[in-house]
Amino acid sequence: MSEKTASGVTYTKAGAGYFEKRSLKRTAGFWGLWGIGIAAVISGDFSGWNVGLATTGWGGLLIATIVIVVMYFTMIFSIGEMSAAMPHTGGAYSFSRAAMGPWGGFVTGLAETIEYVVTTAVIVWFSGSYADSALHALAGISLPAPLWWAILYIVFVGLNSLGASIGFRFALIVAIISMAVILLFAVLAMVNGAIDFSRLSDIAPKDGNSSFLPFGAIGILFSLPFAIWFFLGIEELPLAAEEANNPARDIPKASVWGVITLAFFALVVLFLNPAVTGSKAITVSPGDGDEPLLAGFRAFLPDNVAAILAIAALIGLLASLQGIMFAYGRNMYSLSRAGYYPKFLSLTGRKHQTPWVALVIGAVVGYIILFIVLQIIPSANKDLASTASGVILLIAVFAAVISYMMQMVSFVVLRRKFPNARRPYKSPTGVVGAVVALVIAFAAFLGILTNVAFGTAVVTFVIIFVVGVALFALIGRHNLVLSPEEEYALSGGLHGDPQAEGYDVMEADVFDKK
Repeated sequence: MSEKTASGVTYTKAGAGYFEKRSLKRTAGFWGLWGIGIAAVISGDFSGWNVGLATTGWGGLLIATIVIVVMYFTMIFSIGEMSAAMPHTGGAYSFSRAAMGPWGGFVTGLAETIEYVVTTAVIVWFSGSYADSALHALAGISLPAPLWWAILYIVFVGLNSLGASIGFRFALIVAIISMAVILLFAVLAMVNGAIDFSRLSDIAPKDGNSSFLPFGAIGILFSLPFAIWFFLGIEELPLAAEEANNPARDIPKASVWGVITLAFFALVVLFLNPAVTGSKAITVSPGDGDEPLLAGFRAFLPDNVAAILAIAALIGLLASLQGIMFAYGRNMYSLSRAGYYPKFLSLTGRKHQTPWVALVIGAVVGYIILFIVLQIIPSANKDLASTASGVILLIAVFAAVISYMMQMVSFVVLRRKFPNARRPYKSPTGVVGAVVALVIAFAAFLGILTNVAFGTAVVTFVIIFVVGVALFALIGRHNLVLSPEEEYALSGGLHGDPQAEGYDVMEADVFDKK
């Protein structure tokens, strides 16, 4: 087999039929992309965000959320520019590969894999909790958590394997239903007179601090990772580039409108949910901590009605399960197609043309993570950031902020490194916006790293990350393929658009030249 070595990695010739066995189908327009983006994130309004109240207080989380809104706008503008210039599935890996070489691409891609696989696991955890609460209230039956996880993974791997058109359509429908559930909660809470804004700051202040910032200004820093949970996943849209009809136009547009939509619903939930239950109630109780919106419904509705609405709330979690599973499937697909991960992970089905192997392997890894975490971390703990659900959530956010920082550095580098590359969309905030997003992402990184309560999550992430890097150093870097992402990087931004050029346009030049 022909080989070429460059930048410390070895490229091998793909061979006949390689890309045909790894083909995706273009089916998504603006609404499909917007729907998959909202679906991937909307569960953050149903569970997870409230974990931050225990160590930061409501005021800290409010300020952090406003800061994170700024970060996501400036970051999405930057990612939109890069995704329009690089309309292939690689996403974050592709951006960093072009800017910082194969190692930079791998580090970013690995961080994003951890982010999406673990985020899927978090959502499976919360979905199982909501589903079991509803089942117990309606039928008096309860199922073991590992059984719920298996059911959820099997159903959604199957759904994601049925084809992108079905997946996009399903995501759009459940995203709309999920937003309707949040609006229903807001309306019912107001009609029933259940809202009392004095409950927002009912956590007792420590060491003479105010009730607004019960843990002091440092609480704002520690809140940043949980504020990210309201938005984590919207940056996945570049991964749909080879399944979008017009990726250069629709991905930036859908991303920006996605952040606008998510910011609105984040503020609705942040103000109204704890105003109904009290902030303290959804931080100290492990049950309500996993189901804050359901706790809100229970506060002013009969149990049987709340149980029915729990099923409606569950739809929000299932929406994100669909959306974020799409993300890890395409992330693993692109990295394996290029040879960074084992190549068999990028195989797609002949009929539906979805990366079913990557979907299955990601589900197996996620299930194992959940099972291990359940065994080693107590589920009943007053500090929800130290419970199993809190730990896996923080692993996902920690991986995300590393990916965000790498992407913003890539944006700045690419503006200088590839000045002649085609950029159909340009960020309105430019390099300044990317730097602002980088600084805020770094602050969130410090917020996780410096809080001793988050130590288990950090150590777990580092172990997974080091193992991944070691495997790439020993095996992966010797087996790369000239996928569109690699062609873009090696050509200085002149090749790599599979929609316009097809695949492996550079192979003859690279491997056949004497």
